[in-house]
Amino acid sequence: MEEKYGGDVLAGPGGGGGGGLGPVDVPSARLTKYIVLLCFTKFLKAVGLFESYDLLKAVHIVQFIFILKLGTAFFMVLFQKPFSSGKTITKHQWIKIFKHAVAGCIISLLWFFGLTLCGPLRTLLLFEHSDIVVISLLSVLFTSSGGGPAKTRGAAFFIIAVICLLLFDNDDLMAKMAEHPEGHHDSALTHMLYTAIAFLGVADHKGGVLLLVLALCCKVGFHTASRKLSIDVGGAKRLQALSHLVSVLLLCPWVIVLSVTTESKVESWFSLIMPFATVIFFVMILDFYVDSICSVKMEVSKCARYGSFPIFISALLFGNFWTHPITDQLRAMNKAAHQESTEHVLSGGVVVSAIFFILSANILSSPSKRGQKGTLIGYSPEGTPLYNFMGDAFQHSSQSIPRFIKESLKQILEESDSRQIFYFLCLNLLFTFVELFYGVLTNSLGLISDGFHMLFDCSALVMGLFAALMSRWKATRIFSYGYGRIEILSGFINGLFLIVIAFFVFMESVARLIDPPELDTHMLTPVSVGGLIVNLIGICAFSHAHSHAHGASQGSCHSSDHSHSHHMHGHSDHGHGHSHGSAGGGMNANMRGVFLHVLADTLGSIGVIVSTILIEQFGWFIADPLCSLFIAVLIFLSVVPLIKDACQVLLLRLPPEYEKELHIALEKIQKIEGLISYRDPHFWRHSANIVAGTIHIQVTSDVLEQRIVQQVTGILKDAGVNNLTIQVEKEAYFQHMSGLSTGFHDVLAMTKQMESMKYCKDGTYIM
Repeated sequence: MEEKYGGDVLAGPGGGGGGGLGPVDVPSARLTKYIVLLCFTKFLKAVGLFESYDLLKAVHIVQFIFILKLGTAFFMVLFQKPFSSGKTITKHQWIKIFKHAVAGCIISLLWFFGLTLCGPLRTLLLFEHSDIVVISLLSVLFTSSGGGPAKTRGAAFFIIAVICLLLFDNDDLMAKMAEHPEGHHDSALTHMLYTAIAFLGVADHKGGVLLLVLALCCKVGFHTASRKLSIDVGGAKRLQALSHLVSVLLLCPWVIVLSVTTESKVESWFSLIMPFATVIFFVMILDFYVDSICSVKMEVSKCARYGSFPIFISALLFGNFWTHPITDQLRAMNKAAHQESTEHVLSGGVVVSAIFFILSANILSSPSKRGQKGTLIGYSPEGTPLYNFMGDAFQHSSQSIPRFIKESLKQILEESDSRQIFYFLCLNLLFTFVELFYGVLTNSLGLISDGFHMLFDCSALVMGLFAALMSRWKATRIFSYGYGRIEILSGFINGLFLIVIAFFVFMESVARLIDPPELDTHMLTPVSVGGLIVNLIGICAFSHAHSHAHGASQGSCHSSDHSHSHHMHGHSDHGHGHSHGSAGGGMNANMRGVFLHVLADTLGSIGVIVSTILIEQFGWFIADPLCSLFIAVLIFLSVVPLIKDACQVLLLRLPPEYEKELHIALEKIQKIEGLISYRDPHFWRHSANIVAGTIHIQVTSDVLEQRIVQQVTGILKDAGVNNLTIQVEKEAYFQHMSGLSTGFHDVLAMTKQMESMKYCKDGTYIM
């Protein structure tokens, strides 16, 4: 448990930053032996934790901590000689050491109680993180200097790993032990701890996850507060020796009372000498000293990276292959030898969590690259070192997650589409959790199933909300067009989801038509009515998306229009102009996708209500698959237009509603005085509000090109193109190109053939 701060005292807060002595400069070739030593020590610590778990099945947790503290204090007092070496400890410092010992005992109690709840594998994954990893995590979450996108990604991995242990760690055997009779508790302390876990309403091993996360944060704060005290008393090793000794004196009366008032499960303490010696040496002593040495010889970040990987891998290996030899020995001595095995299993959630913990530890322990490109250029007259930093050292770092959520929520509530999605999402989530809670309370499988179905629908709303938010992000150097097409992509993905849902509902309906099953309609009607009310609210909120999709050709669009113009310019030989105009309107595929999801749920609720009435009144069980079949067909037919329109936009098709206008506009351009011809006209819909286009025009040498560009821009803007780039090519440019390539006349002839283009009734062009 003890984190070592001897190296940190030397290295300073940054593990090698200014103000401290810094880590000892060891050549890279000589670091190998320290890395190997560190990895081997972490492997042995994993062995010690697994043996500790076995010992805690027979030894009370307070007695266990007392024995560990006693063995560690005996060793460190014997070798460190804290009373005879160093300066005399003052009364004020003894008070601080006493507080240090009390805090250490509390953290040890939380740590080992979490070990009894979660098992050694989960304890190693959750608790064995270096201080630098946890501090980086907390700085990303709660400060504005988190270290950039990489650190944010590492923090996200850490949170995902904890969520995997909470939600996807299906340790069924441990879940069955959630209820504890009074006789199961060893003392009032364990009863109080189990009661606190039960108050959270979760299984013991999941409550242990939360307890270990709390203990991890307390451990980091404890180590941070101990660094100054270690300097005051003469070093980290002396502080640890004195603190363990005081801890033994504190726990001794408690252990005596427990020995008198509780019945021991161990018949022979002599047989536990070797297991306890192994745990004391591997977990308490060896790990402390090796970490202290490696922190001095290497950077703290390297120690964290090289130490986390072997201990997590060792935890996974032991979790799968550990045979619990001490447990078998204890069961032979245990008076309750008939009790069943209660070993934790290795679930898929734990494996996924371990992978994310390894990734997060590697990212969060990596030193930040910002501000590290400084070069010493000299000293000031006062002797202060002067550094020359690269520009990225002063770049603004990424904002903290709470501030990002606050800003995102503000942007969501500012715009109508995202605000409606957010409100409906909150309503849907509220109904979902009420349904899940009532389903668990009444043990209704139908309610629980429908609750998880609505939770899946909420994921579509979240995707639509995120797309509506991203579409308003500013354009960047890499995404120079902005993120407007995210809405198209979101609508396309939502459409694909609905097609998959419709397909499976259709296949299941056909199977049930052949052999209609009997249904229990007891809870279907109230659930369906409640879902119908919620979905009707969504239909009213998103109905504008459906009407706008049909009215796109009339230029209706819910989003507000923005327009601005760029200065157009040309050169003596050739030039180009660029123009933005007001949005002409178009489809918002994202809102259409959300609307169709809500519509599908509404149809589902109506189908369930109708089929329930027919089954209850007439006993027609075939009504359920018939209604489902009808709903699946309706969903599919309503989604096909969305998929078709989204595909056309993604394939850069000419917007169908502007086809005729653009054809007329090109004819007008051809008749402009001074314009010889045009070529390469390209027009496409970029997003719901932007129709973009590019065109090359050839003009005579004596014409004023800015006038031509202005006329072409006006014509195409009236046709609906609001983001236009024009390339101007003068007649001298033609002659120059003709001298370079005989094939250029063919290109010119091709452009003149545009005059023969005809417009057909089906909306296509022919030559």
